[in-house]
Amino acid sequence: MNIKSLLLGSAAALIAVSGARAADAVVVAEPEPAEYVKICDVYGAGYFYIPGTETCLRIGGYVRYDISGGDVGSFDGAKSRDVNSGDEQDTWRKKARFTLKTWTGQETELGSLKTYTETRFNFNNANDYATYYGNPAGNSGASLNFAWIQLGGLRVGKDESAFNTFIGYAGNVIQDTLVPYGDFDTNVVQYYFDAGNGFSAVLSLEEGSGDGTFGAYGVGTIDSYVPHVVGGVKWTQGWGAITGVVAYDSNYEEVAGKVRLDVNVSNELSLFIIGGYGTDDNLNDPTYTLPAGGRGFYKQWGGNWAVWGGGTYKFNEKTSFNAQISYDDWKNLGIAANIAYDVVPGFTVTAEVDYLNAGNFDEADFSNWTNADKKSNIGGMLRFQRSF
Repeated sequence: MNIKSLLLGSAAALIAVSGARAADAVVVAEPEPAEYVKICDVYGAGYFYIPGTETCLRIGGYVRYDISGGDVGSFDGAKSRDVNSGDEQDTWRKKARFTLKTWTGQETELGSLKTYTETRFNFNNANDYATYYGNPAGNSGASLNFAWIQLGGLRVGKDESAFNTFIGYAGNVIQDTLVPYGDFDTNVVQYYFDAGNGFSAVLSLEEGSGDGTFGAYGVGTIDSYVPHVVGGVKWTQGWGAITGVVAYDSNYEEVAGKVRLDVNVSNELSLFIIGGYGTDDNLNDPTYTLPAGGRGFYKQWGGNWAVWGGGTYKFNEKTSFNAQISYDDWKNLGIAANIAYDVVPGFTVTAEVDYLNAGNFDEADFSNWTNADKKSNIGGMLRFQRSF
């Protein structure tokens, strides 16, 4: 009898304890509704609001692969040495790149607050130095190509020189600097003005880049507190545009300028021509033995004057033909042409042929600024690019 009572009492106690624990169980709160990403169409396609803020963000970039060959002087080919005999010979030049871009935008009481960044990562072989060291391939490091802040018309940070960005690059060919039209990388303090009727202007204080070591085109970075100065004006209409820029190189106290005409001939055909002129009384280049005059950060072409011309013809929505011809005072001639084909949206394949005649080439000591290893050079490139 006692054993039976004990068993019944134990069972009752277990039931009571279980009931108490069930009553005290932790109740999981209902999840709060998620704040889904909202599309921001103020600044164009691809922007979205960062959750919890009024800032619009866009993330993009591209993955690119270049296969090129030919003479080094067209900046397409590469050299190596036979691993058995040690003889110098030509080889492919390959380059893979991943580029990450970000844009932000936000409206404030002082105007639009924007930022832009672009970082590039490359894996490629050495090109011109390969003559002596074989043809090593590897990561060539990351580069910060753009990182600027803009409030209204005021922009500060890392950019490319307004001497190029405001007037525009020399066509849609890959090798558009066979005859160079100005250096690029620089820190800036800029102000942009847009009248809204087609007239715009820019004033840019720039630091320049380069230190005059091997491979640099001269001492481009400012050597005092006095900045390089670039100013430009532009008139844009439905038929095209007229643009002019003037740059003051504070290191050498020289001036360079460019004038550009763009014409939209039809929906399929657009043409451009750029004329450049620069003074060079004080210019010198510590890297190469050059004809009298030399070059600075802005007047990169040979001699006082240079011209670039070309255009784009769109065969259809997927295919376009692009060409550029350039020539300067030192009789350097560059010709580039390509066919660009959009396989699917966001994936483009471009086949290009390039020719460079180094007018100032010295057969005795290779003195020239074109990177050519002979006077007449030809090469080609096949580019695959997925943009997103």
